[in-house]
Amino acid sequence: MSPPAAGNSTDKRLAPCPSSPNCVSSQSKDPDHYIDPLAFHGSPEDTKTRLKHVLTSLPRTIIVEEGPTYLRAESTSLIFRFTDDLDFVIDAEQQLIHVRSASRVGYSDLGANRKRIEAIRQRFHRQP
Repeated sequence: MSPPAAGNSTDKRLAPCPSSPNCVSSQSKDPDHYIDPLAFHGSPEDTKTRLKHVLTSLPRTIIVEEGPTYLRAESTSLIFRFTDDLDFVIDAEQQLIHVRSASRVGYSDLGANRKRIEAIRQRFHRQP
């Protein structure tokens, strides 16, 4: 199954979450799907470099698409080999990174996408 259509660096919008509970997004208006964006200080270029470093340090996670202010990554679960899609849009004006993490298949992810974004947040803020 291919990933859903996502936002890009020109429109600063991420694809909406489906109704299933296996997606989180900082642009969702639904409190069950909402997660805070990542705040940053500094240039968007340095921020993107830092975010790329964090993503490539995660096990079974690869960056598959990149734009000036956009990153898309795929993360594969260890046991069942499910692929989740991760999208990031850097908003230089607001100094925020909007995030979306969603499972491609299934209904519930038992909170895996929310936990992944929180782990990325922790690693991102630990980086110099």
